[in-house]
Amino acid sequence: MVTLNGNKLTLDEVRKVLLDGERVTFTEESMKKVQESRKAVEKIVAEERIVYGITTGFGKFSDVFIGKEDVEALQLNLIRSHACGVGEPFPEIVSRAMILLRANALLKGFSGVRPVVIEKLIELLNAGIHPVVPQQGSLGASGDLAPLSHLALVLIGEGEVFYKGEKTSAIHALMKEDIFPITLTAKEGLALINGTQAMTAMGVVAYLEAEKLAYQTELIASITIEGLRGIIDAFDEDIQLARGYKEQVEVAERIRAHLSDSLLITKQGEIRVQDAYSIRCIPQVHGATWQTLNYVKEKLEIEMNAATDNPLIFDNGEKVLSGGNFHGQPIAFAMDFLAIAVAELANISERRIERLVNPQLNDLPPFLSPEPGLQSGAMIMQYVAASLVSENKTLAHPASVDSIPSSANQEDHVSMGTIGSRHAYQVITNTRRVLAIEAICAIQAAEIRGKEKMASATRGFLENGRKIVPFISEDRVFSKDIEAMNNWLKVGTFLFDKNLSNTHH
Repeated sequence: MVTLNGNKLTLDEVRKVLLDGERVTFTEESMKKVQESRKAVEKIVAEERIVYGITTGFGKFSDVFIGKEDVEALQLNLIRSHACGVGEPFPEIVSRAMILLRANALLKGFSGVRPVVIEKLIELLNAGIHPVVPQQGSLGASGDLAPLSHLALVLIGEGEVFYKGEKTSAIHALMKEDIFPITLTAKEGLALINGTQAMTAMGVVAYLEAEKLAYQTELIASITIEGLRGIIDAFDEDIQLARGYKEQVEVAERIRAHLSDSLLITKQGEIRVQDAYSIRCIPQVHGATWQTLNYVKEKLEIEMNAATDNPLIFDNGEKVLSGGNFHGQPIAFAMDFLAIAVAELANISERRIERLVNPQLNDLPPFLSPEPGLQSGAMIMQYVAASLVSENKTLAHPASVDSIPSSANQEDHVSMGTIGSRHAYQVITNTRRVLAIEAICAIQAAEIRGKEKMASATRGFLENGRKIVPFISEDRVFSKDIEAMNNWLKVGTFLFDKNLSNTHH
């Protein structure tokens, strides 16, 4: 059970909720803060004080006063009018993350919602009811208004959801689980949609996949080193310590551990004096990606526990302040950095693939073909990797450098962070397929060299990988192999132990 209080949610806890289906609850202390801030909202409405978003319209309509008899209609109109996202829906796991993060933020007690709103969000999580949220339509400031409106629709019994593997109407799924829709009252619609939970949810899912992929790249690269009879001296700890980056030191340490008992690696001068950069510089390049991942993790864990709506209620309602915590700039930068860092893992992987298949760069069969000339082997797999790498270069263009004014120029600078998070996720998806191609080529090369000479860790990967992708003894439709290896990398729990104690499946 993961217990939310608005302040201490970690990525490890998020992983348990998203991937392991862990149930969620909240602390009584946090709910008391929610109740106190709610009293402040009700007092403002009763006294008909002019406070943005509670007794006024929204955005450019902030100077339009709304009487207490219309506060429910105001919230309903807000959710319906703002639910105009377009395009394919976010993956269901991202929708689940949105609910989790929104509930956690509201539990901080700065948003003025009734406890029932949070309770309903947690009921959705625990029942596996996940809103269908279109991916496109957020500017990443004013909050993720369009995406989060699709989430809020479900609470009022409207919109669509993913439920038990199917897309269905929200009201159908709610009734199946005996969850009753609610009527949103003062401030609640705004509190649900005025936040960064779409970009952050997408960012969290992207980060979790990128972290796992980064560990997997190291073992796959280790197999490539064996296939190419690579020089282990470049991974010596003294080299890494001489530069001083902790992440570089750690990558080299893991590579050495993966290859500790390999009979295929060489020493400098034994076959050649130096390897190409795509081999020799793995600690430096992969280490730099880990530096970025650590930065992204730090920003996500702050944002996951942030109050990002507007206005915010402090001192039991004595201070109700309008600000800009909904602006997604910190996450926009983090997502752009994430896309660049993961794209670089694909860049260097594709160069290792080239070294595995190019007969001018190794002493293996050309293109790892069983009958060079008659059979093309892995020739076109390298083309595919090159295509994905090129696509990543366009996706890695920073979204955060753009801004388009909105709401009659009241909202005149926005982050585009949600676009950045979506692009980062696509880069990760592409990169995994590049790594799948490297894995196929690497195990083919290592097996040609003699799998009995491989390190125990890398041989364990090969033996399990051969259940997914057989040895290339003749040409076949390799698209199926690439997708099979890609899916294995995505869902497998192997290669993801930080202590190197579980490198086998």
